[in-house]
Amino acid sequence: MKISYVKIKVPDKLKTQIKNALGTIAETRDSKIRKGMNEVTKSIERVQAKFVVMAEDVSPPEILFHIPLLCEEKGIPYGYISTKKELGNTVRINVSSSAIAIENVGTGNDNILDDIIKNLEEIKK
Repeated sequence: MKISYVKIKVPDKLKTQIKNALGTIAETRDSKIRKGMNEVTKSIERVQAKFVVMAEDVSPPEILFHIPLLCEEKGIPYGYISTKKELGNTVRINVSSSAIAIENVGTGNDNILDDIIKNLEEIKK
């Protein structure tokens, strides 16, 4: 049995939606995005994260294993995109990122995550 932290299969269309939303949020001046394992873990534990995104190609998978569990425990929605490189590029950092947490979507982006979160909830059922 292969241990995986990828708890839900996110359809490509939804991954694109997530990437577009993250891009918009990253470009908004007053948005707040936590990057990297430790920052993301802290953000979830403090219940500051509004939405968490993980890359599907993280190795070894154990390093992200606690994230979905923590998110579920704290009631924080989460999703996945395909690669670390893609995740880093999407949030406008020039390095790969295994996980990010959005703490503030920024002015004017209030409902940007609503549809994505709703769709992710549907997939989980």
